[in-house]
Amino acid sequence: MNTRARIARRSAVQPSLDGLEARELMSSVPAHVAEIAALSATHRPTVSTIGQLATTLSHTVSTVPANGDVNPYGVAFVPADFARGGVLHPGDVLVSNFNNSQNLQGTGTTIVRITPDGQRSVFFQGPQGVGLSTALGVLKKGYVLVGNLPSTDGTSATAGQGSLLVLDKNGRIVADFANAALLNGPWDLTIHDNGNRAQIYVSNVLSGTVSRFDVSLSARGGFHVVSATQIASGYAHRGDPAAFELGPTGLAYDARHDTLYVASTADNAIFAIHHAGTTRGDGGTGPIAYRDNTRLHGPLGLTFAPDGNLIVANGDAVNADPHQPNELVEFTPHGQFIGQVSLNPTPGAAFGVASSSGRNSMFAAVDDVLNSVRLWPLRR
Repeated sequence: MNTRARIARRSAVQPSLDGLEARELMSSVPAHVAEIAALSATHRPTVSTIGQLATTLSHTVSTVPANGDVNPYGVAFVPADFARGGVLHPGDVLVSNFNNSQNLQGTGTTIVRITPDGQRSVFFQGPQGVGLSTALGVLKKGYVLVGNLPSTDGTSATAGQGSLLVLDKNGRIVADFANAALLNGPWDLTIHDNGNRAQIYVSNVLSGTVSRFDVSLSARGGFHVVSATQIASGYAHRGDPAAFELGPTGLAYDARHDTLYVASTADNAIFAIHHAGTTRGDGGTGPIAYRDNTRLHGPLGLTFAPDGNLIVANGDAVNADPHQPNELVEFTPHGQFIGQVSLNPTPGAAFGVASSSGRNSMFAAVDDVLNSVRLWPLRR
């Protein structure tokens, strides 16, 4: 299915890189808003982040919009220094939906916005059947990035290449990047944001690769890809009847050591790509940073916690353990296990995870079974 054929072109955007298609597009944002319970600041301090998740009161918020989209995948926080003047504000939480109201995978079209005071609305609604993935991130200059992996019938047999959509702070599409080699099933992403410049790392589930996009940014001048490089490959990947696709998923970047961590679901391991921000070539999978068949059960979403450790979400599609469903596992960058907590007693609920920094830091994890996101306040 040609996803972008269903999006009306507004005006052309000059491609910033040979082989990348870029188009400036428009999309309307539905105004449906529903009230939810206000987020509480009640929590108990513990040493580790995972310890806080196990003991702190969390808040479960529905992620089902008016059109009935389900299966939340990606989750991201709007940063404290996000550009002013749009719909989004610092502290907002964004969640992308992968399925439509008939629960067909690869057909969800919406990004739901949840404000700190508990209001819910649709930030973005794309064309029918776009299939918004876990690849969701927010840039300080006022842009939201979201990957898509469409399917015509909800199965991996008809999975399309997909693309990376760039939205402005009001939920309008300003660019749609596609590249058969570097964006082949964009499944998750992470961002190293330096304001006027950023590096966007994208995992490709259809090719088992990771790509880096170096971009220049301005609130008025736009979003421009300066260079694009495949920096890793060789991760196991395959279609799956229940999980749609298995392959490299969660990404977390350590700027201090220039290391990108990759949660590879089918490999059931976390890999480390050293010199990720400076390499000009493909270094393979990189060495294994964490392999633990007792505690890893198909790792998916990955994020750095405020305490400096990594937290990964287990999706249970690989090496499943019925006694440890949907575990969120914390470990150090050197591979030392810290702790774990179950998100939901029903297997297959965990996917995207995210954390915010600062005085009022939060942790978020989507729940595919309940079609919701759970939010925890954290104490540093």
